[in-house]
Amino acid sequence: MIDEFQSRFPRVAVGSLLDAIPHAIAVVDRELRVVVINEFLEALTGLSLSDVRGVYIDFVLRSNIAQRGRTFREVLVGGEPLVIEGDIISRDRRKLPMQFTISPLRDGDDATMGLVIVLDDLSTVTTASGLGGDQDMSESIIGQSPKMREVFDLIPLMAHTEASVLITGETGTGKDKIAEAIHKRSSRASKPFIKINCGALPESLLESELFGYVKGAFTGAVKDKPGMFRLAQGGTLFLTEIGDMPLPLQVKLLSVLDDREFFPLGGEKKIKVDVRIIAATHRPLKERVAAGEFREDLYYRLNVLHLHLPPLRERETDTRFLLNHFLRLFAERTGTGAKSFSEEALQLLMDYRYPGNIRELRNIVEYCVNICQSQRIEVEHLPKYLFARKPEIEPRPRPLPQPELPPSAVSTAGKDWQAIEKDLIIETLTQTRGNRTKAAEILGWGRTTLWRKLKLHGLVNQAEEGRGKN
Repeated sequence: MIDEFQSRFPRVAVGSLLDAIPHAIAVVDRELRVVVINEFLEALTGLSLSDVRGVYIDFVLRSNIAQRGRTFREVLVGGEPLVIEGDIISRDRRKLPMQFTISPLRDGDDATMGLVIVLDDLSTVTTASGLGGDQDMSESIIGQSPKMREVFDLIPLMAHTEASVLITGETGTGKDKIAEAIHKRSSRASKPFIKINCGALPESLLESELFGYVKGAFTGAVKDKPGMFRLAQGGTLFLTEIGDMPLPLQVKLLSVLDDREFFPLGGEKKIKVDVRIIAATHRPLKERVAAGEFREDLYYRLNVLHLHLPPLRERETDTRFLLNHFLRLFAERTGTGAKSFSEEALQLLMDYRYPGNIRELRNIVEYCVNICQSQRIEVEHLPKYLFARKPEIEPRPRPLPQPELPPSAVSTAGKDWQAIEKDLIIETLTQTRGNRTKAAEILGWGRTTLWRKLKLHGLVNQAEEGRGKN
């Protein structure tokens, strides 16, 4: 059946036509076996045409639409187009919401030759609280703090340029979400967004993943394989953990950025590419450059536009918003009755500094929702490690240039953490001559947190408490 289909619709003509359409598309025959897919579906699934030709479409598009009582065969038999929403599992194992448009494909005699399946990505929606939507709240980028508002303001500006972008920030701050948001708002939005972790693969495997290889390039290379650069053609390649890329590959990457062409492994013909690069790292690249672990020329080539994501401890006004956001998300997913945090549990969660940032906060809330069987999450439902906090697991930002405290200014001998914290606040206020704004900066807190700590330790007199924190 496939050979008959191909005789009427040559691969070259069909492939060229489908690659020009900015949607993921598959064409199947009457047996629902793949005849051709375009480059967008290759990028989405991570499968090439040679991998899937002749394979049943259900094995290529891992979707849930059949669970909703609608199938491809329904269109094949009935002859009427069908538009339905569902999910697919992408090449990086993410569940993406899609709109499926399934249409019969007929020949000149009006006989049904197969189906054309078009996928439209529904995953990105903009909301007033940030970036992302209710299609999948776990994929959202949300925040209301001034620092995140600055990030949101920069995203449209970076989206409307072709320059390389370097996103920095601690682990768990959402660098991948920001990168995808930039892509989705750019002129390349209809083209593929391909992500690869430069620190997760050994050098040889990373090179073949990035640049692909030709048949016979090495033992086991039984056919040509397109690399990530080719799969991202016309779109965006997101290189996460770029600081971990081996030096030899940094040289090749720099060459591709400059020349926009490369040799695949074992190949003798250069391949031209049109790909925008967005890179991200949690490592201090300038320090790695100074140590000879990262090429200085590549650093400046990537760092044309720079966006830094603040850690959660610097987004104090976002913490409660995020806690409530993930509480709602996981309560809906699990069908549990957890609807709110008790005052004591919320206070502990608000005071915690989240060294793992949003990823850690999300995991904590998910844990609580699964443990709690009542309407309100109490202290006993929180992860136990929150009660064994030590100063060393609560990293503080580097202090502003201020006179340092004498090494013996705050003694920890025989004191619990509450007493140590109180002494630290007193010494810091002494150092800043009572200036609470400077004290909060040195301690790595917001002014609201410092005020709360002052009240907790009885360092606010009644008259001042009556006037409030101002």
